[in-house]
Amino acid sequence: MPYFTRLILFLFCLMVLVESRKPKRKRWTGQVEMPKPSHLYKKNLDVTKIRKGKPQQLLRVDEHDFSMRPAFGGPAIPVGVDVQVESLDSISEVDMDFTMTLYLRHYWKDERLAFSSASNKSMTFDGRLVKKIWVPDVFFVHSKRSFTHDTTTDNIMLRVFPDGHVLYSMRITVTAMCNMDFSHFPLDSQTCSLELESYAYTDEDLMLYWKNGDESLKTDEKISLSQFLIQKFHTTSRLAFYSSTGWYNRLYINFTLRRHIFFFLLQTYFPATLMVMLSWVSFWIDRRAVPARVSLGITTVLTMSTIITGVNASMPRVSYVKAVDIYLWVSFVFVFLSVLEYAAVNYLTTVQERKERKLPEKFPCMCGMLHSKTMMLDGSYSESEANSLAGYPRSHILTEEERQDKIVVHLGLSGEANAARKKGLLKGQMGFRIFQNTHAIDKYSRLIFPASYIFFNLIYWSVFS
Repeated sequence: MPYFTRLILFLFCLMVLVESRKPKRKRWTGQVEMPKPSHLYKKNLDVTKIRKGKPQQLLRVDEHDFSMRPAFGGPAIPVGVDVQVESLDSISEVDMDFTMTLYLRHYWKDERLAFSSASNKSMTFDGRLVKKIWVPDVFFVHSKRSFTHDTTTDNIMLRVFPDGHVLYSMRITVTAMCNMDFSHFPLDSQTCSLELESYAYTDEDLMLYWKNGDESLKTDEKISLSQFLIQKFHTTSRLAFYSSTGWYNRLYINFTLRRHIFFFLLQTYFPATLMVMLSWVSFWIDRRAVPARVSLGITTVLTMSTIITGVNASMPRVSYVKAVDIYLWVSFVFVFLSVLEYAAVNYLTTVQERKERKLPEKFPCMCGMLHSKTMMLDGSYSESEANSLAGYPRSHILTEEERQDKIVVHLGLSGEANAARKKGLLKGQMGFRIFQNTHAIDKYSRLIFPASYIFFNLIYWSVFS
């Protein structure tokens, strides 16, 4: 190809390339195109993804050694404490302990946590920062079980102020020992205490104190217990000495509880009193009704044993006598004595009947004289006497002269029987039988047993209440 031809072809290609890069003109259609929104074509910038450099740390935790207490080597650091009792969950007499849920707050100053800020009056953190700084090692003395609540996260709060003052708060449930005295149970009142103390630091390194005195302890007004009435909450403090480690500051949360008596009146005292009164019914039952009186006595004795066993089953096995034990065992003695009373009546009745059976053997002819003299003294014949005379032959009936000769013997042997018979004729045949079947011991027991039990109740309730 000649040189001139190649030059023309090159210029043609160059012109085509220039024309392709020029913007194309649009034809006029009579319509005006509106500009499209820019957010459809251009994405907004995400400000959170823009790196601004490392933020300034207000708390320089990594620059200090928090394994040592504040002002290490100097005077003791004061740590104020206040408590808000949320609930008093339970009191156990068997285990001799109580369970309490509370908010425990500590106040101290640590200059290592001070920061300068014009906008922040304080900074609040959760439990993650607590593991990096120094906090007081307060524990509960005589605690059996305790834990910090962790739902939905650890119930721990840390608030730091610019001058270095720190507020450390946590929500805790603790079960602690309570030395109870049951000598007046259930008419007793108990005083328990929750004790707080530093585990490692003596009073030379850490000084625990109630931040606002008696106002440092606050309680919820809705706190109530089923068996106890909360009478008083108060705070105290003192030093505790350990021979191997030294002196420590110890804080006390004291509260006094008084037991509600109405439950025990319904469940213990009233049933025991009714059983004692039920045992007295046997004094009005015929002494010859052996099954009735024996079954009544055994039933009351077994019921009292059941009441005593039920009360002691829910109590600790203490080595001293409780007030309820005195009442129940005295009631048991009264019930048991009513059984022994019938045993004595039955025995004396048997002995008396044996003596009466031996009298006809010594005086075989006194039967006719007894009935005849009775009729002569009364002046009339009763139906029972007529029937009794009908059973004797005429040879056994004494004549008028024999009656006069033996009237002294008759009066001496049957004077008591004649008096009883006259009284029975006046009151009727039924009254006569009741009078004859009532022993003198039963008559006295009807008065002695109730009077003694009432006297015991007066002394008991005056002493223990």
